[in-house]
Amino acid sequence: MSRVEKFLTAEEEQEIVQAIVDAEKNTSGEIRVHLEPHTKKDLLDRAKEVFHSLKMDNTKEENGVLIYVAVNDKKFAIYGDRGIDKVVPEDFWDTTRDTIASHFKDGRFKQGLIEGILNAGKELERHFPWQHGDVNELSNEISKN
Repeated sequence: MSRVEKFLTAEEEQEIVQAIVDAEKNTSGEIRVHLEPHTKKDLLDRAKEVFHSLKMDNTKEENGVLIYVAVNDKKFAIYGDRGIDKVVPEDFWDTTRDTIASHFKDGRFKQGLIEGILNAGKELERHFPWQHGDVNELSNEISKN
């Protein structure tokens, strides 16, 4: 079993997926979590690549948010598409990163991811409220390499 597989239990993964469902309930925005063992690339560059490979740049309102985790490196990045990046407060990505990091430092990976997801969900709801006819455009499952 790889470190990616050991990073979260199956139960923790389901709690994270439920947090994504809850965060997306009142918004047209899309949130994903991606785990992989390691990256040799700049963290944000790799997050952007994964964002594109997961087709997160195909959302109608450009309002996808990816939380990318390089498990073995003990590093993560948050990448938001153009639509969300344009409208969030200037310090939003930093404060969300700091929230996740404070939990990660203490080994509370599930809690860090859930709080990051819920923070993103609140901002998405504020700027991209759910409207009749909105559909879930992307999977809520955690993706892994």
